[in-house]
Amino acid sequence: MKHLPLLFGLILIISCSKKETYISIGNYEEGEELSAGKLTTTLLGSNAFDQAVPGLPTNTDLLFFVGNSLFRQNWVSAPSSTTARDGLGPTFNARSCSSCHNKDGRGMPLDVGQEFSAGFLMRISEHGQNAVGGPKNVANYGDQIQEHANLGVSFEAKVSVKFNTISGTFSDGEKYELRKPIYTISNEQFGSLQNVLTSPRVGQQVIGLGLIDALSKEAILANEDEMDTNNDGISGRANYVWDFSSKKTVLGKFGWKANQPTLRQQVAGAFSGDMGLTTSIFPDKNCPSPQKDCLDAENGGTPEVTDKSLDNIMIYSSSLSVPIRRNYNAEEVLKGKQIFRDLKCTSCHTEVFTTSNNYPFNPILQNVTIRPFSDFLLHDMGEDLADNRPDFLASGKEWRTQPLWGIGMIHEVNSHTFLLHDGRARNIQEAILWHGGEAENAKNNYKKLTKEDRTNVLAFINSL
Repeated sequence: MKHLPLLFGLILIISCSKKETYISIGNYEEGEELSAGKLTTTLLGSNAFDQAVPGLPTNTDLLFFVGNSLFRQNWVSAPSSTTARDGLGPTFNARSCSSCHNKDGRGMPLDVGQEFSAGFLMRISEHGQNAVGGPKNVANYGDQIQEHANLGVSFEAKVSVKFNTISGTFSDGEKYELRKPIYTISNEQFGSLQNVLTSPRVGQQVIGLGLIDALSKEAILANEDEMDTNNDGISGRANYVWDFSSKKTVLGKFGWKANQPTLRQQVAGAFSGDMGLTTSIFPDKNCPSPQKDCLDAENGGTPEVTDKSLDNIMIYSSSLSVPIRRNYNAEEVLKGKQIFRDLKCTSCHTEVFTTSNNYPFNPILQNVTIRPFSDFLLHDMGEDLADNRPDFLASGKEWRTQPLWGIGMIHEVNSHTFLLHDGRARNIQEAILWHGGEAENAKNNYKKLTKEDRTNVLAFINSL
């Protein structure tokens, strides 16, 4: 085991969550490799993201595999002999959850020459808010372009992309290039979409979602600093969104803009928006007037995804573990960790949380120390990343800090390294270079690092 000199000694560290203390041994911190604490999976490889947390009770373990089957299996149009899996669409983006979250990992961004991708979608809205404070649906379309449809039903529109190249230079003279995506909407079937607000999205990896769901409101708000009272240039504020189950406005935790309050609503929203499947939370067909063929098409039940099936998907998605870190005590990783902190990346990528003691749906997730490297708050990320589409309290420039756990395994699981909300970044370094707004100083200081130190930072992030 390689440690930095004992200069660092045994140091009492106060974590960024302001909730937990832990002992540093050299620059390695005991247990830091366990991103999901005692619920971390040690199984790596291409299936690293589809592992259940260790120690699931027997009955829950069985339901995990039932939920896994539901997550992966394609839904079909109704009527069908497979009545438990019919009801797809009539318009949709994907036929299964795993279409956008292959092996529970990240989806693919749209590429030049494609009209659709496994994991990409385009959110749309008009200016203003709907009755519950969310984005205002586009007349004739709703809030998401459906590029697929069942036989006899029209799709809504197509989306294509091209890229402009942006060139830059590090302080040591090394050059880099970024790809800025330019999207075009075409073949609109129900009126023009040329002037609507748009937000491209790529499906995220779904590991550790139950642990996020198990975080208390107080744990997340402990890191909020909306008025930047500590003058560090980092605010961080919560999104408050509509909970369709409790009929209340509550803290948002999930999604690229923290626009979903619970994992259950996040899952139900994906069934509705991405696959056109109704649930008890979203019971209405996703067929805006005047899409008559869509409205007249047969459904697969009322609802099409029963509460029992939704529970099984919830057991599955909440029980997915997070893989153990790799090379966590290598010298370059430990150096990179310290530089990551020195750059103040941890001002948003909060290292440590402890889940609450009140998560009765899946009690094994209670009181667990986790290291997600996210504060789950909204931050201004600058003009270059802005979609200019507000989502509840999130402005067009604000995005939720994404958890970094598992980021170094994406290539092995999904055979690509595309990152950020639309997958424009081709690797971790490009994702850093797209940071702006509150992260502008951190990015500029990264650009001033030596090649060796940049490599160390990337080694650390890849170890997560």
